Amino acid sequence: MTDAQTYLTLARGDDAVGLLEVKRSKFLAVVRRVDDESAARELVAQLRHDHREARHHCSAFVLGERGQITRSNDDGEPSGTAGAPMLDVLHGAGLSDVAAVVVRWFGGTLLGAGGLARAYGDAVTLALDGAATVRRELRILARVDLPHADAGRVEADLRARGIQILGTEYGATATLLTATTDSAQVEAAVAAATAGSAHAEPAGTKWVDVPVTPQP
Repeated sequence: MTDAQTYLTLARGDDAVGLLEVKRSKFLAVVRRVDDESAARELVAQLRHDHREARHHCSAFVLGERGQITRSNDDGEPSGTAGAPMLDVLHGAGLSDVAAVVVRWFGGTLLGAGGLARAYGDAVTLALDGAATVRRELRILARVDLPHADAGRVEADLRARGIQILGTEYGATATLLTATTDSAQVEAAVAAATAGSAHAEPAGTKWVDVPVTPQP
């Protein structure tokens, strides 16, 4: 599988959050999985609304299977001291389809360009520490039509053979939607599970979430 067919992102669910204090300035970092640029901007708008008293709401986001869409905003901080280091952390973590916002409350002491860059980057790093991730993979889809009476047994058999089942549709027949990286694998598994009575019909491709296996 090539790099264009897999990438890392956050698991869906709660936002990743980190709070950092540097010389009485507070930096609240929120990182969220997003599907598009509109969702990324919604996160910025939400935090700007929720924390209207804060002086800065800096942001960065990465989108696309190659991380090909990137944006960052310093929101009034000196150029390059907020959005860019936040973006660097997202890139360093190998993440895409994520948006990060850091809300800053000024504590009365100037941190300097270097201090600001470290603080904004460290806040995002803190938010990501321990955040659940998933791998997005481009999977080959196939549909398998079965008699209703056989659907449950065949689904269990295919799962046991390592075939991902995305869902089942019930009509005149039961139709399993499978996802794999190898079309020959699913065809062989379906043939084995049904003694050759059913076949896997190609149904395009789709990006799906695959849990990341922790390293021992």
